[in-house]
Amino acid sequence: MTASTINPATSPVLCPACGAPVVPKPDTAGYQCDYCHAVFYPGEEDDGVVVGGEADPQQASACPLCSLPLVHATICKIPVLYCTQCHGLLLPMPVLPDIVDELREAREKAGKAVAVQTPSDRGDLKRAIRCPQCSQRMDTHFYAGPGNVIIDSCGNCLLLWLDRGELTRIACAPDEGDCGESDW
Repeated sequence: MTASTINPATSPVLCPACGAPVVPKPDTAGYQCDYCHAVFYPGEEDDGVVVGGEADPQQASACPLCSLPLVHATICKIPVLYCTQCHGLLLPMPVLPDIVDELREAREKAGKAVAVQTPSDRGDLKRAIRCPQCSQRMDTHFYAGPGNVIIDSCGNCLLLWLDRGELTRIACAPDEGDCGESDW
């Protein structure tokens, strides 16, 4: 498989009616197919994931945890690959800050508070999973930002694997400079 084959940033969400690639419908949570003109509003999963269609079995990459094919999905209309079994996410490293910013902005608009974070299980650092793209062992480490999250990254492919709930923990955590108190 080549990098362009399973790159979540370039993988399209597919129309459930005809299978053609679809585009986000402006100012809505929906998508519109340019081929058959169908409009659909996919349901939202954990972490704000919107599943857009099944991955092509010929080109699908497998989940590094449960080995099922990853499906095309979006978070804040940014393409990612998603496991419908374990709810893990595969995304390009450069899009994580954009997704986190979008999720934080949505939480602020909804008036949701910053969450108190519990420590991560250090035993997770011993996990060894393989990159779905290049099959090399992913580096398991603490996320450098807020959230007390242990993530997996592939430096060769510039991909991140986030387990279920890790994106929410990152987005709900206070910024590093935010001590949770009002300005004095």
